[in-house]
Order: sequence, then C-alpha cells, then structure tokens
Amino acid sequence: MQLLTPDLGLFIWNLLAFLIVFFILKKFAWPAILNGLKEREQGIADAIATAEQVKAEMAQLQSENETILAKAREERTVILREAKDHSDKMIADAKEKAKTEFDRIVADAQVAIQQQKNAALTDVKNQVGALVIEVSEKILKRELSNKAEQEKFIKELADGVKLN
Repeated sequence: MQLLTPDLGLFIWNLLAFLIVFFILKKFAWPAILNGLKEREQGIADAIATAEQVKAEMAQLQSENETILAKAREERTVILREAKDHSDKMIADAKEKAKTEFDRIVADAQVAIQQQKNAALTDVKNQVGALVIEVSEKILKRELSNKAEQEKFIKELADGVKLN
C-alpha cells in the first residue's frame, strides 16, 4: 500500500526534481521546441502558398497551352485549306493543259485528214481523167460504121468501169 500513498519526503524530492527539470526545460528546451514548431508551421504555410502559386501557374500554363493548341488547329486548318486549293489549282492546270494538247492533236489530225482527202480526190480525178482519155481513145481508134454500134460500145465501156 505504500505505492498508493507515497511518503511526504519522497513526494517533495519528486516535486523538486520535477521543478528543476521543468525550469531547465523551460529555459533551454522550450524556446528551441517552440522555434522548431514555429519554423515547421512557417514551412508548411510557405509550402501551401507555393503549392497555391504553382497551382495558379499550372492553370495559367494550361490556359496558354489551350490557346496555343487552338492557334495550332487554326494554322493546320489554314495549311490544309491552302494545300487543297493548291492541289485543286494543279489539277485544273493539268486538265487545261491536257485539253489544250487534245485540241491541238485533234486540229493536227483534222489537217492531216483534209490533206489526205484532198490527195485522194486528186488521185481519183486523175484516174477518172485517165479513164476518160482511155475510153475516148478506144472510141476514136475503133472504126465503127453505124451509130447503134457506137452507142452500144460506149455503154459497154461505161458498165465496165465501176467507180465504187
């Protein structure tokens, strides 16, 4: 039961030891502990402020990034539109060149056809002329006494010559 009811002397010595430790701690350790707590509190407050500042900067950077992305999308759209316009222009130019070349080739072919047609007509005229001369020569060479025989001979010669 002595443990539950301590002696007065033990109580005073314990109280004296406690007060000495308390005053030593109050003089030397307590200010250091309080300074450490204040520094820690200040460090936490600074970290929170820095985090808020970083958060604000991140929001600003995100806004700038969105602006830059929007500008890049607009530039991409402009570049694609210009490329499409350039492509369409190149296609139109190529079609125009092809049409011009086609027209030139057709015109050259028509000229060549006309020349060949004229040459063929000239050849036919020459052959017809030669046939007329040949027929006339045969008629003149032959001595015929009656007119019926002359007409019959001319008809035979005409039937013998087919122009088709």
